[in-house]
Amino acid sequence: MAAIAAAVAAATTAFTSINLTRATPYTRRHIRTFITSSSSTEFNITFAPPKPKPEPSLPINPNLDNTELGDQLYIPWIVRDEKGNLTLQSTPPARLLHEMANASTSKKKKGKEMGSKAAVAAVPTAEPKHSKAARRFYNENFRDPPQRLAKVLAASGVASRRSSEELIFQGRVTVNGSVCKTPQTKVDPARDIIYVNGNRLPKKLPSKVYLALNKPKGYICSSGEKETKSVMTLFDDFIKSWDKRHPGQPKPRLFTVGRLDVATTGLIIVSNDGEFAHQISHPSSNLSKEYIATIDGEIHKRHLIAISEGTVIDGVHCTPDNVELLPRQPDKPRPRLRIVVHEGRNHEVRELVKNAGLQLRALKRIRIGGFRLPADLALGKHVELNQANLKALGWNS
Repeated sequence: MAAIAAAVAAATTAFTSINLTRATPYTRRHIRTFITSSSSTEFNITFAPPKPKPEPSLPINPNLDNTELGDQLYIPWIVRDEKGNLTLQSTPPARLLHEMANASTSKKKKGKEMGSKAAVAAVPTAEPKHSKAARRFYNENFRDPPQRLAKVLAASGVASRRSSEELIFQGRVTVNGSVCKTPQTKVDPARDIIYVNGNRLPKKLPSKVYLALNKPKGYICSSGEKETKSVMTLFDDFIKSWDKRHPGQPKPRLFTVGRLDVATTGLIIVSNDGEFAHQISHPSSNLSKEYIATIDGEIHKRHLIAISEGTVIDGVHCTPDNVELLPRQPDKPRPRLRIVVHEGRNHEVRELVKNAGLQLRALKRIRIGGFRLPADLALGKHVELNQANLKALGWNS
């Protein structure tokens, strides 16, 4: 402080000794010149000495080389050696360095992974573009091929195949705005615009349905609207719940695969797949059908021989595959026959029993091919067929 006061006093003396004769004020350049020209003034400025560095309270390990540290700030590491004694060293322990290296590496990897995920999420993925060759290959091998117009109408539930052909002949069906009167016209519901009686046909066809029904007595196998006791009335609840199980699909038109007369009970297949129905019901499939015939009266050996020899039906001699007399049961006092046929002629089993001189009381079909009617399926109830059941019927979808 004394030095600063002396400097201020010297500057004051210098300014007072100057003769200010000019009216023009002095600039900074003149003042700087005056101060530098005054060589008699000296400034003696000193600074306080640096504070001494504190010495470590713990003794330094004499084995350490302290000369390499120089004037750097020394941070000792207290390490326990193998004998359990505490010592000081200038470098961190190796175990700590190893853990720090692993922690930094895992953190970097995690950051990279998060960055890559964020980049993938930020960039929207465009839909893949397929070449013409790829689309052509898909259309030829996987896309459903065009089908006949009458078949498409029947599969959509408009009417039966025969009734659909009548609608086409009457000019009540248009395809892409033009009236079509040819049932064999190939169409694709997904691409072609089809109208029937002014109503647009849905683009999607209903899913294939395969059901097994335990037909009760008194129902006929017909889907005609005039029939009051048709087996189709047993599927009203199934059709009503179709929209809940298959939203967006039109309701299927069901029909029976083959037929059972009004007095015959048992297994009958119901579907909306025409190809499946044609293959199963055609005689070339050679599917055996097993029946249980309940007879009024006694059955003798001659009756079994007469049935096994067969009979003529519609000009064709039909012979059963197997005829067997079943053992009596307490709850079923009447005798029963197990008859297996494969021809599938109309009323074939009834004609065989009648030709043998027996009176048939009840007839029930229990098997078609390799599929047997479930024992717990009640009369009038149905069950959906799975792939194993369809395979047992000889159908590979």
